[in-house]
Amino acid sequence: MPTPAHAVRNVRPSVVAGRLRRFAREFWSARVTYLFLAPFMTVFLLFIVIPVFMAAFLSFTSFDGFAFPKFVGFQNYIALLTQDIVFLRYALPHTFKFALIVGPGGYALAFLFAWLIHQLPKKWRDYYTLAFYAPSMAGGVALSVVWIAAFSGDRVGYLNHFLLQMGWIDLPRVWLQDPRYLMDIMILVSLWISFSVGFLAMLAGFQNVNAELYEAGRIDGIRNRLQEIFYITIPSMKPQMLFSAVMSIVTTLKAGGISVQLTGMPITPQYAGHLIVNHVDDYAFIRFQLGYASAVSVVLLVISYLVMRFAYRLFAPKEGD
Repeated sequence: MPTPAHAVRNVRPSVVAGRLRRFAREFWSARVTYLFLAPFMTVFLLFIVIPVFMAAFLSFTSFDGFAFPKFVGFQNYIALLTQDIVFLRYALPHTFKFALIVGPGGYALAFLFAWLIHQLPKKWRDYYTLAFYAPSMAGGVALSVVWIAAFSGDRVGYLNHFLLQMGWIDLPRVWLQDPRYLMDIMILVSLWISFSVGFLAMLAGFQNVNAELYEAGRIDGIRNRLQEIFYITIPSMKPQMLFSAVMSIVTTLKAGGISVQLTGMPITPQYAGHLIVNHVDDYAFIRFQLGYASAVSVVLLVISYLVMRFAYRLFAPKEGD
């Protein structure tokens, strides 16, 4: 016999009310925990959740920062994927090239050097860790003092001076303004400063692996260091590797300021170093097309999410781990 419609309508409010009462009881019983979480949740809500929803909303509007936003539906996304030649020809391919080299390359280098430092005596580890981590802390200062001086376009630039002394070039080259070299220089500098928090996480992961596992592995037939890394080390430090992968993805995909710092221009020559973040800055802060810039930001957010889901599939603990 079918249930009357009015009975179904009466059941649903009672179920919702019961869930709300249960949540209220659980919330009150754990009120001290939520009190300590409140500062973080407030900051997370104000600076992460609300801006993301605002960007998603503005991506469906035409907004210049002064007049009230005008709803335009999917026009920004359609224009981005069908008409924006700079995005399709430069920003998107350059970002994928940059991310595919700097992301896995920096990740592999961080893993390799963290493993090498872990092999050193304990009294030397802190010094080498600081030496590798320092470039990421220096940031723009390191770019200005080291790399801009190294690739300076005059005769006193380190690279030009060396090549001229060796007789390999006749005239100094303007490295940072030449579209042929700019992306390669950006990749090189990014790899140099890629030893950041993810590198420290990997180093901590190596130090937390149970040494008894290596002894058990030798008994079971493991004969060399490569087998130890593959069968024992990596499975034992998956949480640290996952964290490092996520940080590497976020840092790589949000890169864009590096081209501005190297060249001193918001738009690089012939868009040679133009990444998606530079495209967002171009439309948001130069052209004041904030609705369109928000659409580009949402596309970048979706790409970041998909890549992070892939990282979770690789390194997230499986059942039985």
